[in-house]
Amino acid sequence: EPPAWAPGPAQAAALLEEAADLLVLHRDFAAAVERCEAGCDSLGAGPGPGHERCLFLTSFAEVKCSLCVVGIQALAEMNRWREVLSWVLQYYHVPEHLPPKVLELCILLYSKVGEPQVMLEAGSSWLRAQANQRLPELGSLLELYLGEVLLPLELFGGAEELVRGCAGLGSEQQLALLGTIRESCRTQREETRSPAEEQQEPASETALGVLSQKLLTMLTLLRRALRSMSNHFYLLPYKKMLLATFLLYLVVVRLDPASPTSLPFIYKLVQLFRQAWAAVLSPIHRPPIRD
Repeated sequence: EPPAWAPGPAQAAALLEEAADLLVLHRDFAAAVERCEAGCDSLGAGPGPGHERCLFLTSFAEVKCSLCVVGIQALAEMNRWREVLSWVLQYYHVPEHLPPKVLELCILLYSKVGEPQVMLEAGSSWLRAQANQRLPELGSLLELYLGEVLLPLELFGGAEELVRGCAGLGSEQQLALLGTIRESCRTQREETRSPAEEQQEPASETALGVLSQKLLTMLTLLRRALRSMSNHFYLLPYKKMLLATFLLYLVVVRLDPASPTSLPFIYKLVQLFRQAWAAVLSPIHRPPIRD
């Protein structure tokens, strides 16, 4: 059985020193938690009334807070982190009375193990408490609570409401925190775009790429065909082209195909036209083959 220690900050301080040694030097975490519990129990409800209360109030609060800090670390080392919040609340009863250091450790611990929602109610109650608005740690704890609890849980509306409701914040700090919340909200929306949109973009890009490739191929073939035709016409002798054009004009416009007298002449014109066309398309005048 553990020895019976006399109540009071002096005995609690001795138990605190022993618990710290067990935690750091001997790594006996269960024994460290036992000493912390004995120290907190020895303090009882607090110093008694009168002048003695004023003398020992600061020491009492500091020793109790330090005992809880060591106890939290020992519980975490034993992987009993789920018990931490309830463990400290049995000595402080309500979250609003938690020391800033103890609240900070709890927020960091539950955030590290991926369970920040455990601190939702406790952290909000502490930050909204009127008695805590005058504490210098209010701003840093609010920033920590936002970054480790509310924003990771995407509770952006609740975060803005909490910041606006903290009367102990200065206007500049309040604006800075609201800006952080809005930036986090914008970043979260960009990162959580629907999978359909992410799949639709590559599909559209692929379709556009195929269409562009086909269009480019068609334009290339058309350019080559036009270039080949232009080279062909540039190589034709101008006199033969004029002669063929004139003969075609006579056949179509000036002569009457129904007239019997025009038949021998038309036949000769057709023969001349064929000879001219054969001469035009002779191998000498054919356009060179290009890649």
